[in-house]
Amino acid sequence: MSIKIKDLGKNQVEFSVKVNAETFNDGIEKAYRKNVKSITLPGFRKGKAPKNMIEKMYGEGIFFDDAVNSILPELYEEAIKEAALDVVSQPEVDIPEISKENGFTAVFKVFVRPVVTVENYKGITAKKVVYTVKDEAVDAEIERIRERNSRIVPVEDRGIQNGDIANIDFEGFVDGVAFPGGKGDAFDLTIGSGQFIPGFEEQLIGSGTNDDVLVKVTFPEEYHAEELKGKAAEFKVKINKVTTKELPDADDELAKDVSEFDTLAEFKADIKAKMEKQLSERADIQFENEVVDQIAKSVEIDIPQSMIDERVNMLARDFDNGLMQQGINREMYLKYTGMDEQTYLGQFKQNAEIQVKSMLVLEAVARQEAIEATDADLDEEKTKLSEHYGIEKEKISNFVPDEDLKKDIIIRKAVDFVRDNAVCQEISEEEAKAEAEAKTEKKPAAKKTTTKKTTTKKADGEETPKKTTAKKTTAKKTDTDAAEAPKKTTRKKKTEDAQ
Repeated sequence: MSIKIKDLGKNQVEFSVKVNAETFNDGIEKAYRKNVKSITLPGFRKGKAPKNMIEKMYGEGIFFDDAVNSILPELYEEAIKEAALDVVSQPEVDIPEISKENGFTAVFKVFVRPVVTVENYKGITAKKVVYTVKDEAVDAEIERIRERNSRIVPVEDRGIQNGDIANIDFEGFVDGVAFPGGKGDAFDLTIGSGQFIPGFEEQLIGSGTNDDVLVKVTFPEEYHAEELKGKAAEFKVKINKVTTKELPDADDELAKDVSEFDTLAEFKADIKAKMEKQLSERADIQFENEVVDQIAKSVEIDIPQSMIDERVNMLARDFDNGLMQQGINREMYLKYTGMDEQTYLGQFKQNAEIQVKSMLVLEAVARQEAIEATDADLDEEKTKLSEHYGIEKEKISNFVPDEDLKKDIIIRKAVDFVRDNAVCQEISEEEAKAEAEAKTEKKPAAKKTTTKKTTTKKADGEETPKKTTAKKTTAKKTDTDAAEAPKKTTRKKKTEDAQ
């Protein structure tokens, strides 16, 4: 295959491939056989018109586009493989020359993965927060456990208090007219939760089962429904029943019921130890992130927009999954927040840029230090995934290709390398908080997210590995490993075609 490559700068390349007349005409014949059944020509039964007669009637190029589109995918894949191009975008395709006599030339424009060189990635000084677990944090966890183990009991001998659950029917009116979305039946409202607009819940306090209450409120000026902003409203409320949570005492019996420990003191000690472990892991992640960030800031990279867009979409999907766990989809979230799709995706852009750059830097470190993923590393990774997801180790490759697993292993090794070669400067939580506040006053800090294994659900509900990512770092894989083959052509018409 004859390929001509032209560097367009900023990680964009153009390459052209010539398709000979024989291959093109084979494609035309296939396109004819594919389409002839739907073509009617005077004097011929439908689907029986000869190719030359169809071309005479509709023009020689009637089958050109279908022929080109049938040839392009394989042509494109072979070309990028032969040219060893690490493509990270969908291709722009142009067909400047095309004829039965000479075949055609396909010109592709693509963005390729930046090749980065990193210097001074050893000996980086970064701060590591020394976290401490306070007794108040342990007590707060005990309270959450008491909440989870509470039982709901009816309230009959008193009026509603803060913390009670009122089951209500309600309907809202503005200027005496009911408004859309202002009605609900048998709704469980926890008093003091702030679920309803300010002033609503407070006006139910003191009332009891079967009471009718007229609640008068004013919608906030920043309310999400434009037609209700700042409007005075009345809600007719019927209290169906009142219940409250009854929490178990924080004592040895609680410890026996919810843990393997016999005493509350032992249970608290275990909670504290687990919190200390979590905070230690958090500190490690923050330290690694800081090391990688410092290295990344020292490098200028022209990152193709397609890589950032891919990362934005991935972060958005992760956020969507979090919303779904709360019973909310993206459409509902956009309506509630007043965002449009562009604004929604835009909030992930800064973090996406940071993560893409971090990934490219770590790949450079791995390449320069000749870091590899061995077969033993791959086997160990599959064992971990198998244990985590409950899938036979031999089937892991059906969900995540070995090559992807190896890339993730290499990135994690690169993270370990720069961390182990960094200088750790420990600081207290108070010092870290003061520094963060000072930084926020100067410029809002980019929100950072640690990576985690992502899963997808099969039809039978089995959780399966979707793709692994580097642990303990904000860096993730940022682009598709193999860009999709082009599906359509953007063939330029000859001058005579336009006349």
